[in-house]
Amino acid sequence: MKHTLIALTLAAIPAFATSATVANMPELAPYCYPQNDAPVPGRPTFTADASGWLTLTRDGKRIVSYDPLTGNEKETVMDVANTRENKLLGGIQDFAVSPDGSKLLIATDKQAIYRRSVSASYWVYELRTRILRPLSTAHPAQRAPLFSPDGRMVAFTAADDNNIYLRKLDYDTEVAVTRDGAIGRVINGVPDWVYEEEFATDCSMAWAPDCLTLCYLKYDETDVPTFSFTLYEGTCDARPEFALYPGQFSYKYPVAGQTNARVSIHSYDVDNRKTKDLPLPDASIEYIPRIAYGGESADRLMAVTLNREQTRMELYSLNPRSSVCRSVLVEQSDAWLPTATYEQLSFGKDGFVVLSSRSGWQHAYEYTYAGALSRTITSGQYDVTAYYGADTKGNHYVQSTASGSINRAVTRIDPKGSQKQLSPAEGWASLWFTPGFTHYCLIHSTSDTPPVAKLYATAGDKLVRTLEESKSIALRYAAAPRREFFTITTAEGVEMNAYIIKPSDFDPSRRYPVIINQYSGPGSQEVTNRWHIDWTQYAALKGYVVLCVDPRGTGGRGRDWEQGVYKNLGCYETIDLRGAARWIAQQSYVDPSRIGITGWSYGGYQTLMAVTSTQGGSNPFAAAVAIAPVTDWRFYDTVYAERYMLTPMQNPTGYSASAPLTYAGNLDIPLLIIHGTADDNVHLMNTMQYVSVMQGQGRLCDMLLFPNMNHSIKGCDARLSVYSKMLDYFDRNL
Repeated sequence: MKHTLIALTLAAIPAFATSATVANMPELAPYCYPQNDAPVPGRPTFTADASGWLTLTRDGKRIVSYDPLTGNEKETVMDVANTRENKLLGGIQDFAVSPDGSKLLIATDKQAIYRRSVSASYWVYELRTRILRPLSTAHPAQRAPLFSPDGRMVAFTAADDNNIYLRKLDYDTEVAVTRDGAIGRVINGVPDWVYEEEFATDCSMAWAPDCLTLCYLKYDETDVPTFSFTLYEGTCDARPEFALYPGQFSYKYPVAGQTNARVSIHSYDVDNRKTKDLPLPDASIEYIPRIAYGGESADRLMAVTLNREQTRMELYSLNPRSSVCRSVLVEQSDAWLPTATYEQLSFGKDGFVVLSSRSGWQHAYEYTYAGALSRTITSGQYDVTAYYGADTKGNHYVQSTASGSINRAVTRIDPKGSQKQLSPAEGWASLWFTPGFTHYCLIHSTSDTPPVAKLYATAGDKLVRTLEESKSIALRYAAAPRREFFTITTAEGVEMNAYIIKPSDFDPSRRYPVIINQYSGPGSQEVTNRWHIDWTQYAALKGYVVLCVDPRGTGGRGRDWEQGVYKNLGCYETIDLRGAARWIAQQSYVDPSRIGITGWSYGGYQTLMAVTSTQGGSNPFAAAVAIAPVTDWRFYDTVYAERYMLTPMQNPTGYSASAPLTYAGNLDIPLLIIHGTADDNVHLMNTMQYVSVMQGQGRLCDMLLFPNMNHSIKGCDARLSVYSKMLDYFDRNL
């Protein structure tokens, strides 16, 4: 892939010529995406009776059913060469099964929109007759199609007009549910950008259990400011229409303190084709991150709401027919509520489970739909990080830090409260269940062993078979340097989780350069005992000591550790990272004059803070590489920025103290900033404004731009180019 390089010489520091190609690319490639991906079997698509799981063949031509217990192929469920009425010339890209198991929903011509959302041409395939028909002929691209519970209807949002339509499969008819949708103004049934990005959702519709009502969210983004960025022809997924004149991508993006979309709940009666508003009683509600039906009642729509500060969640139960609304649960915090509290709500037949940090640690609590606490499922000085559900015997399954903050253990809690750990204490484990909780797949890895996935019978925890052993991955990286885990106590008395990667031929009598790699965002964790191969191991092979730490504000260590950064992002993290740099500088095998720092996204932001901020003493770093950095939280979206900082109007001092722009004039080391020009998340404007402020104060840096690349900078080996240039930069400046 071709890329644009803008080399700006740092004031008072010699410039270095930059080679057109970087020699270490072939050696580095196995340590970069996509070559470094380990095969981890996610939960497959099951047949309605759970007797088989369905897999799409690599050529996209067939959907095949396999026996879950043996792994043997059972039958071809769909073959594109053997359909009636219509043919798929381009093959299948994705599929879903109707709840009754009689139909498949087939996706073709998928187009990514944002991080999670796609539009596609969907088709309905009837298994018995082999008839294949388009989901819609009036709207060629659809979003978020959703089967009704009986499999007889599909609701979807049309990509061309933001309206919801209902396909009645029995009658082969299409009905408009909404008519007020308009691009850039009103969205029905799917979230706007900020909801999708920050609330981890791509569908805002819910079917009633009796299939008579469809409920949905409407996003009125008319008053949300529009953000635009330039598109070029490029060479990776080239856009020839922009060969002579650049194009533009425009969308609604609310930055901190600005207007959000107005979100409201509505219902649609399938029989009388009428829509109804479902108002909520509290005027302070700003966000509705989720709607879902609770249990088997068609009169119980659960609505999750947040105030703008995201310090208060209120869960409501609404009756779509009568519009009666009652409060079921309120969760409040002095700082932001952890996202797991409202993103991992689990609605069961007779009640729901919420993850709450009310005790200072995140634990699972079970409630009735009347709002009564029926059970405290977990407790103790550890965090429950995932809730997997309950089986028919009333056993609950969770993932937690019970065996240490860098580990994740999977545990079963029986109705009497007795616990059984299903995974090893050390390492990182996760779980998924087959329908009906008859079997579960346990996936486990450590920093030294790649993921192993095993299928167990829930009754008796009997091993059925191994799904993945990752033997080829283990062999490929057998010689890669390994992580050593420990804790660092800084001169300020802060104890941080850390790992270090040393060169394979490490000689304690030598003095090595160091790269500190970090992310540092609220609730995140980089120091984890799980399999992860990345550029860091390659850097160690090339003679660097790589250090990673999780400063204050990161996750896995309870609320006090995490929420200490509230309203003052970047400050304590800078103190801790500088403390870690001074600690490593004191080690006999380190050259204290050659310590660099890098990070991506929040890590890029924190890189800039660590090398220029006035907190934590003088700058101990000799060079830095910041990738896709935020340079002022005023430039970032409402939900994320205000969650931790409130609005700029509420916290002007905090915003100024937390902005790398404030300290840009302090830069006195070589700095490389890397950014994608089509980053819809952290806009290139962040980098451009930072460079402008530096120039205005007589400071310059180096910059590498990736035309038309988004926040992930993937595709056409772009990730390899990012890390190759980064290591080349450290080679030249450390």
